[in-house]
Amino acid sequence: MQAAVRTVALQQQNAMEENVQKQHITINVYDTPISIMVPKEQEANYREAGKMINDRLNAYFSAYKGLKSDKEIIYYAMIDIALRCVAESRKNDVSPITDVLATLTSEIEDALKK
Repeated sequence: MQAAVRTVALQQQNAMEENVQKQHITINVYDTPISIMVPKEQEANYREAGKMINDRLNAYFSAYKGLKSDKEIIYYAMIDIALRCVAESRKNDVSPITDVLATLTSEIEDALKK
């Protein structure tokens, strides 16, 4: 019983510490205020993400307003942003290099043993 009480107390303490390290911000996404709690050190990233979303939405609404539904235009913007994230993550993928280095290291170690 005491262990359960201690566990709950630790969880509450951790939750309070997390809230202390976070702050409340409001980001306007296509004229809609979105209130969120963010880590203080991540505020600039959240604001930049909001700007990216607005930029993409504005571009797609400028191009397709009246031709497509608002929902469809929002989906186009979401796909655009997701594709940018996928492309960026692939640029930063170092696993092929790591694999080659592991193979070369193994070959060098084998050669040195002979």
